[in-house]
Amino acid sequence: MATPCGGEDIADGQAQRLQIVGAVHAGQRFEGSVQRGQCVRIMTGAPMPAGCDTVIPQELTTDADDQGVTLPAGRVRPGDNRRLRGEDLMQGSVALPRGRILRPSDIGLLASLGIAEVPVQRRLRVAFFSTGDELRSVGEPLDAGCVYDSNRYTLHGMLTRLGCEVLDMGVVPDDPVALEAAFRSACEEADAVITSGGVSVGAADYTRQIMASLGEMTFWKIAMRPGRPLAFGRISSRGRDAYLFGLPGNPVAVTVSFSFFVRDALLRLAGAESRPLPRLRVTTATPIRKKAGRTEYQRGILAPDADGRWSVRLTGMQGSGILRSMSDANCILELEHERGDVAAGEEVSVVLFDGLV
Repeated sequence: MATPCGGEDIADGQAQRLQIVGAVHAGQRFEGSVQRGQCVRIMTGAPMPAGCDTVIPQELTTDADDQGVTLPAGRVRPGDNRRLRGEDLMQGSVALPRGRILRPSDIGLLASLGIAEVPVQRRLRVAFFSTGDELRSVGEPLDAGCVYDSNRYTLHGMLTRLGCEVLDMGVVPDDPVALEAAFRSACEEADAVITSGGVSVGAADYTRQIMASLGEMTFWKIAMRPGRPLAFGRISSRGRDAYLFGLPGNPVAVTVSFSFFVRDALLRLAGAESRPLPRLRVTTATPIRKKAGRTEYQRGILAPDADGRWSVRLTGMQGSGILRSMSDANCILELEHERGDVAAGEEVSVVLFDGLV
């Protein structure tokens, strides 16, 4: 409970005794008039009575009874503790811009405006599969020389967090006929296709060749680590076309290349505004080996030191097949193309994982 009054009653900085002329609860409106030297009891959420412009919390008043209340000097200023009409959203201003990915607070804002429905773009449909004779899905027997496929599960999680409709096409063997059939099926069913594995130069890596035969490959190979063998283009089948992202097979490389290449592209395809990921400049707690001539993304743990200053350390070995290095990390260090070895105490750029993977 609080007391609304006119600012002129407290403007002179002296204690004041005000007459209480009414009370108003949330969901009600005070219809009377308030003169100088008078006030109204008000509950949180009720509209301000006409003639009042200041609210004094009850705990700041003294000698309150049914007839009046005393306002000690210097406890509030004229205009305190009120919410002005339009301070949340001015009439005629944009509530939510086009291309925004709706967050919980956005849904609440729409509800506060009484808006039950808004036009949205349909969810982007993304088909994805892994390639390789050695891969087995979780739950299948693990034969000699085989490994469990982690990439599909990682991609499923990242695509789901982006709000995509996902089409998991499983594992496709290293066979040109099977791969072409998978590409065609994915292209006919989805807006974008993501593969992992098969874009290197091995004898059984057919992704690039089939990709070129079904459409066009815009680029292949990026001066980055991990994720160098990364292909991008567009494929067509039976009058349907889709963008294709051919990611490397190593699990860390899949996560990194998706995060820094595929993510923004999918957001744009979905009609969403793609904003650069926030990058923080922090010091590194340990030396970092880095070869100039390529951008490197290393996994790190960002934490405050004994003085409360933020620094980052590597998660350990940084091989592109060490998925644990990604699981232990809470950020990625982005080491610039031209940069060489990094000494302890130097500044580096980090991208936080929150909302990314």
